[in-house]
Amino acid sequence: MVQIENLWKSYTLGETKLEILKGAVMRVERGQFVSVSGASGTGKSTLLHVLGGLDTPDEGSVLVDGESVFDGDEREIAQRRNRRIGFVFQFHHLLPEFSALENVALSQRIGGVGEREALAHASQRLTEVGLAERLEHLPNQLSGGERQRVAVARSLVNDPDLLLMDEPTGNLDPKTGDLLFNLLAELQKNLNLTIIMVTHNQELASRTDRRYLLRDGKLSNLD
Repeated sequence: MVQIENLWKSYTLGETKLEILKGAVMRVERGQFVSVSGASGTGKSTLLHVLGGLDTPDEGSVLVDGESVFDGDEREIAQRRNRRIGFVFQFHHLLPEFSALENVALSQRIGGVGEREALAHASQRLTEVGLAERLEHLPNQLSGGERQRVAVARSLVNDPDLLLMDEPTGNLDPKTGDLLFNLLAELQKNLNLTIIMVTHNQELASRTDRRYLLRDGKLSNLD
């Protein structure tokens, strides 16, 4: 379960203070697929960065299965993030000199997993996203949809409790984006994943378990 309470976040630009999140509240049950929509510039990406421990809120709490995302020093926060939270962004951010298999295995290697085990787990995840025949391909040898599927496999390689997605279909054509969403929905059910997805695509948002709107720094439940 993900519990967000009274989340505030602001940034200072010169003498101007920009308040992005203003007491946001949200509760996501384990195994739910939740979408967050809102106009550009309302802070959707900021929300995900705070939920994933990539940024620190001014006030409020984020609990994943009762454990604060922000407990401990920077190293402990990073270790928890690597172990418990997966990320998928609009752009895949794959390392161009590494194969699909190596890109996916890297997260486990950083976490201290041995090479053979990491590669075996990466191969399993790539197979689950339909890329069993593309393990040794470099990113520039893959289509846009395939590169994003590699990014999905990478986000799942550590068996996270929570998957955060920032416009995962935003850089894909409608047909490819729809195929990717169907894959994500299937994985979510098969793996009992908890997913929070930011998207501008209202059609895709309507297919999630619960929809939220981020407006004026607060989250409203649309269902």
